[in-house]
Amino acid sequence: MHFAVPPSCTQRFTDMDLKKFITDALHEDIGDGDHTSLASIPNNVEGKAKIYAKAHGIIAGIELAEQIFDQVDPDIYFESKVNDGDRVSHGDTLIELTGKTQSILRGERVVLNCMQRMSGIATLTQNMVKLLDGLPTKILDTRKTTPGFRAIEKWAVRIGGGVNHRFGLFDMIMIKDNHIDFSGGITQAVNNTQSYLKDTGKELEICIEARSIDDVTEILNCGGVNRIMLDNFSPEIMKEAVALIAGRFQTEATGGITAETLRSYAETGVDFVSVGALTHSAGSMDISLIAI
Repeated sequence: MHFAVPPSCTQRFTDMDLKKFITDALHEDIGDGDHTSLASIPNNVEGKAKIYAKAHGIIAGIELAEQIFDQVDPDIYFESKVNDGDRVSHGDTLIELTGKTQSILRGERVVLNCMQRMSGIATLTQNMVKLLDGLPTKILDTRKTTPGFRAIEKWAVRIGGGVNHRFGLFDMIMIKDNHIDFSGGITQAVNNTQSYLKDTGKELEICIEARSIDDVTEILNCGGVNRIMLDNFSPEIMKEAVALIAGRFQTEATGGITAETLRSYAETGVDFVSVGALTHSAGSMDISLIAI
């Protein structure tokens, strides 16, 4: 089965990257062998197991689980009962597995860890997305992810209905407060960036942070960017800023936006709201595997 990489990650997370991720995760857990299973269960014993939900939410990680079990033992028969993005309830069977018992147990924890984490992120993302029903504003994730697990967490955001922001430092220019301050101001930072892109021949979108209406005015005067990130604005000031920008550039709201305040920000007409909590504060859905 081919791994369906989210569109925004296609250049950054290939099938080869996925295989390496799985290899590293399995090695971390198995080391030189699952000695408990090797010691207690004969090698030729086959069995059947199911993975089931012990909580309500949006399931994510079904495709990844199939890839993991296939890498553990391609002879395991994997039957999914739900699809990524489906809403599930406590007790629902998600996957049934048939094959060598030792193989099923070798893959169990890596699969459950990934699915639990992904499903928690997808559920939180979906809950946030639903708060914006009827509005065009999109929910973005951030780089506030677990090292080595970023592509998987961003995949979960997409399953939950969110949109991926830049993948890393390399695929978008994002001029934030420290860049502005260290370069000597907004106009200088933009000019430096334009020179850099011209000199290197790179074609990268430019997003720049504004911390006040005065910053917005200066950005509008100097131009040369694609998106203005409105940081820690109140909804009232953000509405003023969005009106001032008037569609000349994309707009993004950021900075401590919660489920309680999300809709009030979206109602200002901003194009995107970035929410680091989608990945840095999402819990994990309780998911288990048992023999059947």
